[in-house]
Amino acid sequence: MKKILILLLASFCLTMTAKPGPKDSKTTFAKEALQPYVDSGQLAGAISVFYKDGVQETCCIGYADVSQKRPIKMDNVFMQCSQTKGFCGVTIAKLVEEGRLSLDDPVSKYLPEFKELWIQEGQNDSVKTLRKAKNVLTVRMVLNHTGGFPFEISAKRGDVRGGGWSGGAPIRQVASIAAASPILFEPGTRDVYSNTGIDIGAAIVEVITGMKWEKYLKQEVLDPLGMKSTWFWPTDKQLKKKIELYETKKDAPAVWREEMDMEQRPYNDSHVFASAGAGLWTTANDQLKFYKMLMNLGVGDNGVRILKEETVKKLLAVSTRPKGMGGYSLGLSAPEEDNENAWFGHGGAWGTNCSVNWHKKELKLWVVQNAGGGQPWSAAVDKAAEKFFSQSLDKSGIDAYTGRTQ
Repeated sequence: MKKILILLLASFCLTMTAKPGPKDSKTTFAKEALQPYVDSGQLAGAISVFYKDGVQETCCIGYADVSQKRPIKMDNVFMQCSQTKGFCGVTIAKLVEEGRLSLDDPVSKYLPEFKELWIQEGQNDSVKTLRKAKNVLTVRMVLNHTGGFPFEISAKRGDVRGGGWSGGAPIRQVASIAAASPILFEPGTRDVYSNTGIDIGAAIVEVITGMKWEKYLKQEVLDPLGMKSTWFWPTDKQLKKKIELYETKKDAPAVWREEMDMEQRPYNDSHVFASAGAGLWTTANDQLKFYKMLMNLGVGDNGVRILKEETVKKLLAVSTRPKGMGGYSLGLSAPEEDNENAWFGHGGAWGTNCSVNWHKKELKLWVVQNAGGGQPWSAAVDKAAEKFFSQSLDKSGIDAYTGRTQ
């Protein structure tokens, strides 16, 4: 009897502390916008989530695999590509918050090979003209794409079998190759979108923590948020239910693609290395956990705090670039100036995207695996989002949890 009472008490405590999920909006704005494209076969399948202060519209429409008629689901893994950059940004922000790193530290403080950099000014008859860089390369620059590095290093060429984002080289080797290669311009004077710079940031994390970047990410971000389906090496079981790649065709059904040059099969063998610029596999359910943490200013929906409020506000939700250079913070697209209508987040090469507004507690998530040909449904999805966020939502029954922070 005593054991039964203990079990009942434990069950009661769990019930009292468990946090309910968001309230269903009962709206179908995204479904209505996307249905014609799915019916025609032009869109194989997609996931859309609109969230506003505790109320959520979730749309899973079409197929993860058209040939098998396998419906697309929130727990299907997919390649998020450049959305990985935001995860690196969070690990850098944590170290800044802990006083272990300053964004204006020279990169060479942690990676001495970056002490001397050379800028390529031209090339004639296969002879490169180089000059020594004058500006000091900082941590801030490599995380906001103003460091002068190319999109990828030579070891990650997509036209070579085994290359691409996850192939080619481990993070520390990527950084070493980047340091030994000419950069494109004087650090801090321009912006060029660069996976290489983000990988350099991850290499700095490795030096400071003494851990592989991916292990530090798992320990400090993925595990605390309960992101059990997010990793650089998806299991064979996960891959059997992955969202397949489809190339969009004009006025015709989408065509299945086996792989992309920059993300080559097999996806989980020994040729795969962690990459902070692009490389994480995830699910829509897990993506929501990460981006709701950002929306909630550092607190996950499970109540676990990853970052302080001010860290998110000052380092992630607003640009860290010089004025007039466009908005980008640390691995995240962000406005140059923060205001109540400002969104921040990131997209990925296969068409995925997620952004949040922390002021209004709003979120937009979009999942698709698009292998080229464009996304002709984008305007319709944007209009669906406008309808959702402009409506008066019924919030009855929502308790103090619902994504709010004190």
